[in-house]
Amino acid sequence: MVNSAQKNRRALTHARSQGEMSGVVAGVDGCRGGWLAVRLDLADARVTSALYPDWPALAQALSGMARICVDMPIGLAEIGARPCDQAARALLPRWRKPSVFAPPRRYMLRLDFEAVRAAARTRGDAGLSIQAFNIMPKIADLDAALSPSDQEQVLEAHPELAFQRLNGGAALPRKADRAGRTVRRDLLVSAGLSEIDGLLSAHPRSQAKMDDVLDAGVCALVARDQLAGRARRVPETTPDRDARGLRMEIWY
Repeated sequence: MVNSAQKNRRALTHARSQGEMSGVVAGVDGCRGGWLAVRLDLADARVTSALYPDWPALAQALSGMARICVDMPIGLAEIGARPCDQAARALLPRWRKPSVFAPPRRYMLRLDFEAVRAAARTRGDAGLSIQAFNIMPKIADLDAALSPSDQEQVLEAHPELAFQRLNGGAALPRKADRAGRTVRRDLLVSAGLSEIDGLLSAHPRSQAKMDDVLDAGVCALVARDQLAGRARRVPETTPDRDARGLRMEIWY
């Protein structure tokens, strides 16, 4: 009987013979310890992971990646909602829509929560959820680091959309539940990350939770599929660009 690792290596060998896949890709998620990167070598399906304290350290370590997909907003609106977030939310079932929360607008960056609320009221803009505020330092660091040319390598992805695609478009249980984590783990194995179990226990939970590993893992698969031309994007048409020229798009 052929195990999942053998199946995955055969699939990758076939893909390379078609000229589709080469190099190393990475999926990245923010976590308590900084940034968690899951790296997938497309030559032999080897999967590794590492924690980085900040984005500059990660960018230096992953500078040679063929593609990096990160679960963090890239491209920020000056006011109002990003169309890509609205399109992503529309693809998810009602109980998973909150997983796509509105990122801060650029004027909000570096402000404290009360200042964000006051600035939004002044502009007649929507406020900011506490979830978005809690990751705003990482969003700000990423925004400061990237230029439009960097989006040839670094792309925004969304784990819930990616897992739903791997699940044939069917909705998944909440990832906070054991059943939700199990089905996501199984989807990763079936899709090519046969070594994900080792990564789930590789980092202290105080630094990276299981959810962080699963999300970074599926982002690595999005990076692989985007490189091969198989990933999907919202919006499907040409995306809007923000004031700095960054494309506002989400891959899955």
